[in-house]
Amino acid sequence: MANLITGSRIVLSVALLFCPALSLVFFVLYIAAGITDMIDGAVARKTGTVSAFGARLDTVADIVLVAVCLFKLLPVLDVPVWLCIWIAVIAVIKVGNLAVGYLRQKKLISVHSILNKVTGGLLFIFPLTLAWIHFKYSAAVVCAVATVAAVHEGWLVQTGRTA
Repeated sequence: MANLITGSRIVLSVALLFCPALSLVFFVLYIAAGITDMIDGAVARKTGTVSAFGARLDTVADIVLVAVCLFKLLPVLDVPVWLCIWIAVIAVIKVGNLAVGYLRQKKLISVHSILNKVTGGLLFIFPLTLAWIHFKYSAAVVCAVATVAAVHEGWLVQTGRTA
């Protein structure tokens, strides 16, 4: 059941590709995808179906949702170069963490730290704040937390504290 919920996040994310950015349909699908992210782990724990596959599927679903949102939102926002560079640096750190984890343990490491969860929460509410907060300010907050989370994740991977 939990993996079906997680899989539905991927389906909802793909459906976002066919909606106008920041439209009512976009926000409804986006919120539904966010709800699946909030409940899939709880369902897995409650039903005793927590698995390594489920954790990896959750990570893939998160990546798909973030990638789709970037694809939909970046063209409609006037994103300054400094912000694009910052996002790219975070992505490089995250990919580096995956590479180091794979080299050390011969498997893809998915770190579900509190900082990564906070980053995910901030990323989730980011599009919902665009009507009230200038996106450069909220994006800077998200990027600052994401940078700290990515560096912390790298430290956890380097020291083998990812379990």
